[in-house]
Amino acid sequence: MPYQYPDDSLTLHTDLYQINMMQTYFELGRHNKRAVFEVFFREMPFNNGYAIFAGLERIVDYLKDLRFSKSDIEFLRTLDYPEAFLTYLENLEFTCTVRSVKEGNLVFAGEPIVQIEGPLAQCQLIETALLNIVNFQTLIATKAGRIKSVIGDDPLLEFGSRRAQELDAAIWGTRAAYIGGADATSNVRAAKMFGIPASGTHAHALIQSYGNDYDGFKAYALTHRDCVFLVDTYDTLRSGVPAAIKVAREFGEKINFQGVRIDSGDMAYISKKVRQQLDDAGYPDAKIYASNDLDESTILSLKMQKAKIDVWGVGTKLITAYDQPALGAVYKLVSIEGETAEEGMRDTIKISSNAEKVTTPGKKQVWRITRASDGKSEGDYITFDSERPDLAEEIYMFHPLYTYINKNVRDFKASPLLHLIFDQGQLVYDCPSLEEIKAYSNENLIELWDEYKRDLNPQPYPVDLSTELWNHKMRLISEVRARVSQQKLD
Repeated sequence: MPYQYPDDSLTLHTDLYQINMMQTYFELGRHNKRAVFEVFFREMPFNNGYAIFAGLERIVDYLKDLRFSKSDIEFLRTLDYPEAFLTYLENLEFTCTVRSVKEGNLVFAGEPIVQIEGPLAQCQLIETALLNIVNFQTLIATKAGRIKSVIGDDPLLEFGSRRAQELDAAIWGTRAAYIGGADATSNVRAAKMFGIPASGTHAHALIQSYGNDYDGFKAYALTHRDCVFLVDTYDTLRSGVPAAIKVAREFGEKINFQGVRIDSGDMAYISKKVRQQLDDAGYPDAKIYASNDLDESTILSLKMQKAKIDVWGVGTKLITAYDQPALGAVYKLVSIEGETAEEGMRDTIKISSNAEKVTTPGKKQVWRITRASDGKSEGDYITFDSERPDLAEEIYMFHPLYTYINKNVRDFKASPLLHLIFDQGQLVYDCPSLEEIKAYSNENLIELWDEYKRDLNPQPYPVDLSTELWNHKMRLISEVRARVSQQKLD
């Protein structure tokens, strides 16, 4: 067996300091204090105008089976945790309430996208795994959305499995890419698991094994009905494309000659010459597939050069989020049960010299404000959970840092973004199909103004606080500063 212990649960997919804090809470009798934590990110990935939330189904799979296995406890015993604490962990059952944005929805910096409420120790335990899931899948979905926005109606094929950071990243990255805009994948396991259309041709090795393009293409045509030939093993224009045309003519209706793939060279120039060769040979409907370290910038450049490419296979720079390796989402305590019953819940805040890092206290709801007339978005509006802007006739929206940027909004629709997923540990949410999630993502993009969707220097999307919440935040900042200034440590 390659493992020291059986890999029979995901519960220890956490950082050691989470277990250490759980021990502190347990031994000092604070482990069952009610707490509220929220997941959010501070900066938009890729300097994009929006992010696409992904990972909820993985979160559900993780949380619904959350318990310490026998081998988990055996391993923790080797780290010298007290037996009473280990007994507590062994009997732990997940009882938190979880609310989340739906997969495929657009999310923005500074707003809660997942909210956990429940016993303090349980909330602490799941931080690492939740951030691991949300950070990766949201990043990949957003990257795919950027690429798809440049490609437009052309098919986008996800080709990144071999370059992903290991097996799980390839599988769940493929799913996230599909949510963000990919139309198919080369990853057969992901296609099997999630029902994503599978797409693929052959590699250079097939041609090399025969020593020339013609014999390689002919062998492939003898064994496959649908044929896309990779034409750049030796010489794209003098050998590859002519051989593909020859095989297509010889086999006629015995095969479905879909087109050719190019994977190297000056893609703009070569694609135009390939298009000319295919058209002159009587194959105007044959598609030109392109791969070769593509991303949205490269594709935009190729389109500006009028490249004759019909289908785009994107691998490394999609599945690895090549230009931004991490989303940077954080998990922060925003409210906790007070020391006495009379105190109730006490909202918490983290203060920083960097204004963007000051957290917003309290249990919150996020509302998407859209115009009643055409459904276009006015911005997102963060309120206390108890506030109901959907019942108001008018709301005042203002930038939480630059308050002079403000507006009064009437004739609007306010839709809550945080939806109940687990109620005190019980799963109450039915995960939609992947196709429904993908369609939902497209619907949300339609609501967004074009100025927020452009790839270069998009207009910042408004994420505003309600007046009540903003005032509460300012009050807590003043209280904390006063408390710190009065604190004596000698």
